[in-house]
Amino acid sequence: MTVQDCLQILRDVKDAAFATVDEDGLPQVRIIDVMLVEDQKLYFCTARGKDFYRELMSGGHTAVTAMNRAYQMVRLRGTVRQLEEQKEWIDRIFRENPSMEGVYPGDSRYILEPFCMEEGQVEFFDLGKTPIERENFVLGGGKESPKGFEITEDCIGCGTCREICPQQCIREGTPYAIRQEHCLHCGLCFEKCPVQAVRKRGS
Repeated sequence: MTVQDCLQILRDVKDAAFATVDEDGLPQVRIIDVMLVEDQKLYFCTARGKDFYRELMSGGHTAVTAMNRAYQMVRLRGTVRQLEEQKEWIDRIFRENPSMEGVYPGDSRYILEPFCMEEGQVEFFDLGKTPIERENFVLGGGKESPKGFEITEDCIGCGTCREICPQQCIREGTPYAIRQEHCLHCGLCFEKCPVQAVRKRGS
């Protein structure tokens, strides 16, 4: 799996959930079409009259997620950039997505503004496998932010975490270790460790 593979899943699903924060600091989410994916960049558009447009321009960030029929989920979060040469980009988007002609016929298409995501974090999560599989990637100049849990040197080797792990992704050792590529991030090991040897990664 690569960053481009993850973006292609979003493009293949096409109708993805895009999240922003509104002027009151409240979360907002809507379904937006992923219009183009190339060179590890994702392109979409929205109309200037929409709240989504205003929130993008104000906050400069969005989070995107979708799941395909194989239960593979991709989550992308990062910065957005409004593209110059608006008409050229919108024309290209319409060529690649001809169904848009029925929504914005003729020159009404130019109420739309094109955006690009080229920097951020990408997470791939495959629920169609046992154990589950998870991978994290950096998009462009984005920074990696570790997620999930890890077992520290305070581990006493009791095996409680290994016994209760729903994906059986904890291996014996000194200390015990979580196989991050199979972890659900559920936190059960964190809650049940008798000596609080499990901590959130990055904390």
